[in-house]
Amino acid sequence: MDFLLYIVALLFTGALVGFTSGLLGVGGGFIMVPVQFFLLTSLGIDPTTAIRVAFGTSLAVILPTAISGTIGHKRRGAVLTEPTVFIGISGIIAAFIGGTLASNIPGEYLKIIFGVLVLVAATWMLVAKYPEHGSEPKKGILKYLIIGFIAGILSGLLGIGGGVVLVPILSILMGFSMHRAVGTSTAVLIFTSLGGIIAYTLNGVNISGLPPYSIGYVNLIQLITLSIITVPMAQLGVNASHKIPERELRYLYIAVMFFIGLKMIGIFSWVGIPL
Repeated sequence: MDFLLYIVALLFTGALVGFTSGLLGVGGGFIMVPVQFFLLTSLGIDPTTAIRVAFGTSLAVILPTAISGTIGHKRRGAVLTEPTVFIGISGIIAAFIGGTLASNIPGEYLKIIFGVLVLVAATWMLVAKYPEHGSEPKKGILKYLIIGFIAGILSGLLGIGGGVVLVPILSILMGFSMHRAVGTSTAVLIFTSLGGIIAYTLNGVNISGLPPYSIGYVNLIQLITLSIITVPMAQLGVNASHKIPERELRYLYIAVMFFIGLKMIGIFSWVGIPL
């Protein structure tokens, strides 16, 4: 593949990922991982190694993107500190466990399982009864720790931030407004991505067949190229998120979740749609 085309594809992907991350509180791994996998395999990297590098590098890109988005959401009062801390504590540990597991088992079955879970969660968001506007979020350290563990495991296993399941849980079960759920989810991504990065870096040490300029399963060329554009685009996504009314933001999130779920289980490939 031509190197210029390779870089352009990464920059375009990074712009989309950054905006989506700031807008919806998701890491964007569902966008990055397939693109990175395609680019790596087109360069002759073994598919098993390529998918793990895609997972590890995706999480490495999510970290600075989430920091950028968190700053923007925090300025608007949409990041709740206590939930972020407790969800993040268990999330970083669970993400390390998930990343270690993913470094040693095939990822295809995990993608299908995750896709089904996302479709269920999207349907749940569509039909659920939400707390009244202005109500305070529920409290409970143990609940937050459990939520963080779920988000962290998925983050490490699939190279995503975990926000795609975190936002529905916070908004439906814990009574967060959509804006607070998105803002707090973005902050938690900092923790879950960090745990996954450590796992993929350590488990990729001394592995043969890695692409040039890799530290474990994290490729520095992809990391730098993607991050250059994801970080500023995250701020644009944050601005857009807080201009959209809560009801419309929820429906937008549900639509994205259905897309993610269908993509993960391979529906688009089966019917020949190039998405």
